[in-house]
Amino acid sequence: MKTEKFLGHDCVSLENGILKLLVTQSIGPRILSLGFVNGENLLAELPNFVTDCPGSGTFHFYGGHRLWHAPEEPSRTYLPDDEPVTISIFQNGLKATQQTEPKTGLQKSIEIQLIADSAQVTLTHRITNHSLWDVTCAPWAITQFKTGGTAIFPQIKTDTGVLPNRTLTLWPYTEMTNRNVHWGRDYILVQANMTSPFKIGFPNPRGWQAYWIQGTLFVKRAEYNAQAEYYDHGSSSESYCNDKFIELETLAPITTIAPGATATHIETWNLYKDIENPQNEKEAQTLADKLGLA
Repeated sequence: MKTEKFLGHDCVSLENGILKLLVTQSIGPRILSLGFVNGENLLAELPNFVTDCPGSGTFHFYGGHRLWHAPEEPSRTYLPDDEPVTISIFQNGLKATQQTEPKTGLQKSIEIQLIADSAQVTLTHRITNHSLWDVTCAPWAITQFKTGGTAIFPQIKTDTGVLPNRTLTLWPYTEMTNRNVHWGRDYILVQANMTSPFKIGFPNPRGWQAYWIQGTLFVKRAEYNAQAEYYDHGSSSESYCNDKFIELETLAPITTIAPGATATHIETWNLYKDIENPQNEKEAQTLADKLGLA
């Protein structure tokens, strides 16, 4: 197990000759760095960005990738994850498991597996209920990136004639006249150059979302269950952006976790080199066709 310091934290290095990730031991579970071997970290680095967790102190964002449980409620969602995690190593991957949250009885873990000879990562997020009662929530996987890039959010393409074919969730601070957002029919493009907070959510049967930055395209995929219920008016994909970072988020269906049971949520990540920044819907579609995205 190869370890190194990153942003002051003890991390385990996970690489396959193509990609390199840094997973924290001293906090988490968190992935603080992601990129091509010898390349730059694509993830946001936020050592001093914090928010208040009512009754429990300060939540540090740190940057990178984290696991939360929805719905968002500050006194529960923002519980600090500043304690060391347990790292378990297996072939081509590792699992980071935090201590059980005393306030909720829930325990989070992230299993990270690099696909051999490929720019692909599989992440299995788990929330285990160690309390004495049922807990209803949803695993919520959030990846924070540096600003300056373009996010691509595919929309439903089903032709329903005179009937509506999609829904979109907006937050109170979301300004629809924001010039950094292109509201297309088949794609929403978000330029991560915000001066004020912005967030959207939507059901995502196409299952993927992407972020372009510095010639690299990051694509994350998560399964969508049309028969299940999702928080935030049915959102399985969400994105939050401000002047410091942009988040690509996926949510699992609403789940009641019995005592001793576990809810699981799987994401697949792919990175692509030498990609041009899509400027409009046509270019986004051309890129999706080139990469074989659904």
